[in-house]
Amino acid sequence: MEVEIKRKSHVILAINTITFSICFAVWMLNGVLVTFLVEKGIYDWSPIQVGWLMGVPVLTGAVLRLPMGILTDKYGGKWVFVLLLLACSIPVFLLSFADSFTMFLLLSFGVGIAGSGFAVGVAYTSVWYPKHWQGRALGIFGAGNAGAALTTILAPTMLNKLTKGGEYLDGWRVLPMYYAFTLVFVALIFIFFTENKKAENPPKKLNQLLKPLGSLRVWRFGLYYFLVFGCFVAFSQWLVPYFVNVYGLSLVAAGLLASLFSMPSGIIRILGGWISDKWGARQLIFNVFLWSIAISFLLIIPKMDIFSPGNGIQSKNNGKVTFVSEDKIIIDTSTYFLKKAKYTNSNFDEKTLILPKKDNWQTAVVKEGQEVKKKELIAKGTTKIHFQANVWIFTILVTLIGIVWGIGKAGVYKFIPDYFPDEVGVVGGMVGVIGGLGGFVCPIVFGYLLEWTGVWTSSWMLMLFVSILCYIWMKRVVRNLVRKHAPNIADDIEYVKK
Repeated sequence: MEVEIKRKSHVILAINTITFSICFAVWMLNGVLVTFLVEKGIYDWSPIQVGWLMGVPVLTGAVLRLPMGILTDKYGGKWVFVLLLLACSIPVFLLSFADSFTMFLLLSFGVGIAGSGFAVGVAYTSVWYPKHWQGRALGIFGAGNAGAALTTILAPTMLNKLTKGGEYLDGWRVLPMYYAFTLVFVALIFIFFTENKKAENPPKKLNQLLKPLGSLRVWRFGLYYFLVFGCFVAFSQWLVPYFVNVYGLSLVAAGLLASLFSMPSGIIRILGGWISDKWGARQLIFNVFLWSIAISFLLIIPKMDIFSPGNGIQSKNNGKVTFVSEDKIIIDTSTYFLKKAKYTNSNFDEKTLILPKKDNWQTAVVKEGQEVKKKELIAKGTTKIHFQANVWIFTILVTLIGIVWGIGKAGVYKFIPDYFPDEVGVVGGMVGVIGGLGGFVCPIVFGYLLEWTGVWTSSWMLMLFVSILCYIWMKRVVRNLVRKHAPNIADDIEYVKK
């Protein structure tokens, strides 16, 4: 009997994970589709409008997670998931007929229904496994985040084929139809190959279900999830236009590189679940925040050229300028040699530069026949500092932070069944709401920051701030716990295991 239950649990987990992957791929559709529409000039949307179109689906998915979690606790995951998939397929299909920003925005609210599948899946998965296995099970389920990579890898190529390489731009309208049919197909699989199961606890009234939301701990977990999940969702979309605009890559190449961020982050979540089961979620999350701070700091430096006044040349004596060229200046019998630039912009980018590169040169500011006085400036100096922000180094760093956040996602959700074993659905839903809001808010904020600063790396400055905030809050909580239970060692301990 135990073997049969275990086999059935794994089957449910597998279908749950695949379904969540598809939902996540649909949820991230706007990231590629909107970038394509703007890049091809089909619509002239500003960075702020692009941010809204990327953020709105995430908002819907975030807001619906709480009610979906409650419904799953009460009725079981099978039919809630089926209804979710079918309901989402309708606005996704209608997206093919959108012909304005307003229509695209309104339908995007419906597309976001797919994002609420996470709360359903978490509650539905947890009821099939004992407590000591839930970290691993939820970690495996959470690997469905890699569904973002399905969209960033496949959607650009599909758009290229559907539009015949850009010759028939209206072909983009077929892509949402494919996504809608996939949702219906997955709903049928769920109907025929899964079994409904509810939490064993007796049904509770709504006020009882919502009672855990009064705990500050729930909101703290939500902030953690805002970073490791919400910001992950935001960049799963934002990195596509980032690669296109900063590095001049094609949409297909940008999608492939963006998938290096999203795919490992989803899969590595399994490892995060295992680590949380073995060593505790608290120690894991501490290290996640530290790594997030370090990598965000490295990513805030933009691709740039800085010009500054350098070392110039002054006349040694009074005299008359008799010759001026790019190489030298002659004043009476004195010759002054000018320093020439070593590099051009193409020379700078021929090699992979990790550290900033400096160049300096001198330019004459006097003319032949001009009378000059002693110590008068005859050639100004210019110093140029070039930071390449090489695309491969950037990709490695964003892949690493994606992995770090992926591990952290499992760690945060390991907290929930530990502290709220009877309210996994509602607490998981609320934490998911807050985390999902990160995916909604961040692309919009990214758009405003880009509009205000003109610097694409302003998004990573925001990540640095949020990472530091999470770390400080968690450290203060742990310090207070230690002072309460072991005041004699409170000043010597950095963190404690769960």
